[in-house]
Amino acid sequence: MDLLWHDGRLLVAGPDTRAHVDAGAVGPWSGIRFHPGTAPTLLGVPAHELRDRRVELADLWPAAEVRRATARVHAAHHPARGLEDVALRLAASAGPPDPLLTRLVAALDAGRPVAGTADELGLGARQLHRRSLTAFGYGPKTLARVLRMRRALALARAGVPFAETALRAGYADQPHLSREVRSLTGVALRELVPPDAAS
Repeated sequence: MDLLWHDGRLLVAGPDTRAHVDAGAVGPWSGIRFHPGTAPTLLGVPAHELRDRRVELADLWPAAEVRRATARVHAAHHPARGLEDVALRLAASAGPPDPLLTRLVAALDAGRPVAGTADELGLGARQLHRRSLTAFGYGPKTLARVLRMRRALALARAGVPFAETALRAGYADQPHLSREVRSLTGVALRELVPPDAAS
């Protein structure tokens, strides 16, 4: 989930299950991405309520809080710095993240299977799915797909050849990696990797 700044407005981008292209919005955007599972606690809304949506922060928070956050972004040297300040203030006033969800993200990000991770955490499939919907906006299998794609993009952007990237990130082969990237982002793998890093 992201906190976005565009045209003087604060918006929240919910978790996406498909590619989102905002073709009608012109002008610069700034944004800050929250670590998986943290935004619902900071923003005060379950992730699944924002899945595949972009909403004004004013639709989620009282007007006075939105005015204060907007003023912080306006006062910053760059909107991204202002967004960072808003996020840090939210984190300072919120409780610690759920350690179970932190462990879930770490395990899935390391490529561990969902079923084995659920067993290790002592959660049944339904309970894990419910908690994942609230924290991430979708089930743990979708979260695992997103995290695997992020690992693959980091490898590819570091210059690892696509075929090797696919194997190291846990895909069957390079075509599998390419299909997953297109499915989740709406663009080809080569469009997300700088030309000097692509191989």
